[in-house]
Amino acid sequence: MTIPIAFVDEGLGNSSYLLDLGDGRALVVDPARDATPYLAAAEAAGVSIAFTVETHLHADFLTGSRELAARGATVLASKAAGIEWPHRGFDDGDELDLGGLHLQAVATPGHTPEHLSWLVRDGRRPVSLFSGGALLVDAMARTDLIAPDQTEPLARALWRSLHERILTLPDDVAVYPTHGAGSFCAAPTNGQRTTTIGRERAANPLLASPDEDTFVARLLAGYGSYPPYFLRLREQNRLGPDILGSPFPPLPSVAADQVTRLVDDGAVIVDARSVDSWASGHVHGALSIPLRPQFGSWLGWIVADDRPLIFVLEPGQDAADIIRQSLTIGYEQLLGVMAGDVETWRAAGLPIVTSELVDAPRLDRAVVDVRQHNEHQAGHVPDAILIELGDIASGAQAIPSHVAVMCGHGERAATAASLLERQGRTDVAVVVGGPDDWATGGRRLSART
Repeated sequence: MTIPIAFVDEGLGNSSYLLDLGDGRALVVDPARDATPYLAAAEAAGVSIAFTVETHLHADFLTGSRELAARGATVLASKAAGIEWPHRGFDDGDELDLGGLHLQAVATPGHTPEHLSWLVRDGRRPVSLFSGGALLVDAMARTDLIAPDQTEPLARALWRSLHERILTLPDDVAVYPTHGAGSFCAAPTNGQRTTTIGRERAANPLLASPDEDTFVARLLAGYGSYPPYFLRLREQNRLGPDILGSPFPPLPSVAADQVTRLVDDGAVIVDARSVDSWASGHVHGALSIPLRPQFGSWLGWIVADDRPLIFVLEPGQDAADIIRQSLTIGYEQLLGVMAGDVETWRAAGLPIVTSELVDAPRLDRAVVDVRQHNEHQAGHVPDAILIELGDIASGAQAIPSHVAVMCGHGERAATAASLLERQGRTDVAVVVGGPDDWATGGRRLSART
């Protein structure tokens, strides 16, 4: 059997896969909404995508299975998911003959109640497992994304799925998870994306738990916060995302003199330029979310999905990446890219402001650390106030005057400062760099002991 081609979304921390079935056909596992890379890979390999396979209702991205189904693929998914768009439903143990290879659905509830892992056999020999969120590299996906009262029962279901279903497979079975490093769906993982049953049996720290209660306690202790858009994407995937076509439509240009009216009508300006460019001059009230692989996650964390969006880009930035990341998490009211530059905007009557930047080693004021809780615990500037970026807007009352906001490099700090600016704050500086940059010349970070 050929090794699947992996497609990694570094921002969301997810992997999808294309498996050549050896007869001119291929299947895709857990595709993201943009079908372009799968179609390109299939064309390069000289195969057609016959099947697209879902391990679970995803909370962190909209599925691309509908896009591939519109081009002729058959969707394979759990009957228990209650999907309301055309698919072939599978129960535990159901199989599909792929012409030499066999695909078997293995019920592995835990990450979600309806979760299926998909076992590929070559003849009678199990060769690979597409494990979704049931088994990751050195971890398992979290069980707290459904409802608080289901978190522990799902964790216990995951223990049983692992020990009764997955770990009964031979050690040499290759494991291809959907979630990985950087995914909010996952407990902390290392940087590897694939593994084997034997490697996880020997090295996965959660599988070293001596009993179910210890496993559950360790698993739940590793959870941090996650973006609020996770609470709606499962249902959107169940109902079915709109089919947009491939490639996605481009963004139009929005004239500067139209922006005030659009903002008055509810649009949000998202400034995706670098921190330096945003700080040197931006439209007052624009949200700074520098374009990078994590752009979509932070857009989904701090902007309501029903708001129309106007983007600000600088020369050389990829508008197609903005489109892909936004649509992947269900942001579809993309009005376009604001035309011109700072002087154009000023001439159009838009209010232009600047923001103060402070190099981390020269920090001279109180600090608000906007990183995740686990990052803060690992090492922070002494006396820094922890308010995660996702809580900045609601936690603004606790922020002192004449303050600097800090993250690991400066991007999240700029987002935090822009959120505070929208609330009327004019005394917030952005730290360029992070705690490690501050800790020079013998200064020591504080950390949890």
